[in-house]
Amino acid sequence: MKRDFLKFGLLTVIFFLLLQHVDAQRSTNSSSYCVKTVVIDAGHGGKDPGAVSGGLKEKDIALKIALKTGAYISDHYPDVKVLYTRKDDRFIELHRRAQIANEAQADLFISIHCNANKSSKPFGTETYVMGLHKSEANLEVAKKENAAILFEENYEAKYEGYNPDLPENTIIFSLFQNAYLEQSLSIAQLVEDQFRERVNRHDRGVKQAGFLVLYRTTMPGILVETGFLSNAKEREFLSSEKGQTYIASAIFRAFKNYKEGQETYNNLVQSAANESNELMESEEVEKVYFCVQFLSSTSQKQLDALEFGGIADLKMYQHGGLYKYTSGEFSTFEQAALHRKKIVAQGFKDSFVVAFYMGERISINKAKALSAYK
Repeated sequence: MKRDFLKFGLLTVIFFLLLQHVDAQRSTNSSSYCVKTVVIDAGHGGKDPGAVSGGLKEKDIALKIALKTGAYISDHYPDVKVLYTRKDDRFIELHRRAQIANEAQADLFISIHCNANKSSKPFGTETYVMGLHKSEANLEVAKKENAAILFEENYEAKYEGYNPDLPENTIIFSLFQNAYLEQSLSIAQLVEDQFRERVNRHDRGVKQAGFLVLYRTTMPGILVETGFLSNAKEREFLSSEKGQTYIASAIFRAFKNYKEGQETYNNLVQSAANESNELMESEEVEKVYFCVQFLSSTSQKQLDALEFGGIADLKMYQHGGLYKYTSGEFSTFEQAALHRKKIVAQGFKDSFVVAFYMGERISINKAKALSAYK
């Protein structure tokens, strides 16, 4: 049985990887990329209560936070389509939750949950992305959330023999590489930043684990553990209207930052690509290069001045009314960053990497984008 599961699971992983690679390429190559559709998933529901502690059920709190989060997004971004896997207390199978997002061709999937532990001491938030759990604690969280399939009929067939109670079954997730891992990690970190900085919650970090609900989605996705119901103080916060509002608003602000960041970056890449194409057509293409700037001065200095300490490959340029001095000329930011360490070691601790294109200084992000389309 185990061997059959692993064999079938490997084929399933390969199939999903191919699908996600194609989707990722389509998304990356889109000239008008934006986050148009988001799916909000309230964990558990109906006959599946999720974590239960102090008379509270995870399914109820997750639903309230999910609805508030979606409402914030709809109010501030009326052009964004907000879908819910459930809007009331009903049981939705894990594979169906992913299917809802996939069929809607969603740009983002946010699954909202509450944590629990045998001990009443743990507290704080965690945000997960799909991946291989690197600790026993992460494995236990995944097993807890994946146990929702036990409420489903014929779950063995639906999930290729997966059993959340058998740790060896989770080896399949070590074969899975999320095509949207970078974007998922990005919004996961934004969520934890908001929890920590704006809601004053204990940030337990961004983590990876094998969640079935994320495994089947074909877009960036996160699973948010909003706090521990097993901790009395945190349980009181999560069950309050104020606490739920704070948590939902934090998730919304993370969504806002993610949406704007993704769209800005993709528009920048597209703009850089257009500019690059135009320059290539006119045969006036010049390379993008990176230098290490280590000194600015109101007066011009000789390049062989003793204060430069024998720094190699010196150049000077004028910018913002100042004379600025650089060292080196590199085709990649990474090469320049390594060179910066040498300059710092020579006593110029405030040195930093700058970029030039067509003889003009440009932002590092634009330089990277232009380099990608050379």
